[in-house]
Amino acid sequence: MGSRRWVAAAAAAAMVAFLLLSAASHGGRRGPSFNSNNRTFVFNYTLAKTIVEYASAVYMTDLTALYTWTCSRCNDLTKGFEIRCIIVDIQNCLQAFIGVDHNLNAVIVAIRGTQENSVQNWIKDLVWKQVDLNYPNMPDAKVHTGFYSAYNNTLLRPAITNAVRKARRLYGDISIIVTGHSMGGAMASFCALDLAISLGSDTVHLMTFGQPRIGNAAFASYFEQYVPSAIRVTHEHDIVPHLPPYFFFLPRLTYHHFPREVWEHDVDGNTTFRVCDGSGEDPDCCRSVFALFLSASDHLTYMGVEIAADDWSTCRIVMAQSVERLQLYLKSNVITWKNPVDIIIADHSVQTDPSSSS
Repeated sequence: MGSRRWVAAAAAAAMVAFLLLSAASHGGRRGPSFNSNNRTFVFNYTLAKTIVEYASAVYMTDLTALYTWTCSRCNDLTKGFEIRCIIVDIQNCLQAFIGVDHNLNAVIVAIRGTQENSVQNWIKDLVWKQVDLNYPNMPDAKVHTGFYSAYNNTLLRPAITNAVRKARRLYGDISIIVTGHSMGGAMASFCALDLAISLGSDTVHLMTFGQPRIGNAAFASYFEQYVPSAIRVTHEHDIVPHLPPYFFFLPRLTYHHFPREVWEHDVDGNTTFRVCDGSGEDPDCCRSVFALFLSASDHLTYMGVEIAADDWSTCRIVMAQSVERLQLYLKSNVITWKNPVDIIIADHSVQTDPSSSS
């Protein structure tokens, strides 16, 4: 059976296991496994490669190419994806899309990472700007204010929630896979938690790439309870997963990753995917990299896929221009879609579906 057919069958049969916690032995390409707590945890490489392509595609600035799903990053394992909603918040430099992957029988939510400043400047901000916020209804749980607000206090939260509910009304209560890279991974984590609380933990799955820490140990513990099907892929010497800093001698008072990490790294010239322990801070995974060897360049490629902005110009200018081009395209290509795509821009909406409101 071909790898894509196998992915579809596996996803439909056992989506709760999503990417990481499978004791069964199936065909298809996968990373290495190890035994932990009397169970063998397997990393599903083919499914992860599909998800990283979505996390890469959401960086594309050509909204028309995303709308038609013809972008240069839209034609491999994600081919045939049905885009359902594109969200652009020009003021806050945010972008996301929601759609349905029929091979995986799942709603995909992809949130883009940082663009406005260079990666180096953003990393500097992560080191020094660490304001904690109490997460609602979770005693002792503290989170990074900037990451929390970027999802919960902008257009993203209501627009994504509405788009996910609409897609599931159309296709049934199928699984939801949330992804993002870098800051997009941080926002994706808050999105997955929010959706899991409202729709159920068994429904929502998360996979991020190169995401920073977003909360303290208490928050990580709550997060694991609500989103047990979560994986954070880290790459070689990527510096961002090390930020904001974790201090092992203050484990309860410092920022702390939620589990489970999968570390992509080189071993004797071969790419290896190590499935880490359930602590979220496995000292034998990316934390084993000495601080002086940490790198920003390893942040921009995951699983061989370029995963960064295709235009590093000031994001507000790029977004505004791309929105204008998409609006011109929509005006000149009046098509009656069976399942129209919602275009949500800033704090107003330009929609191809007049009944798109919830």
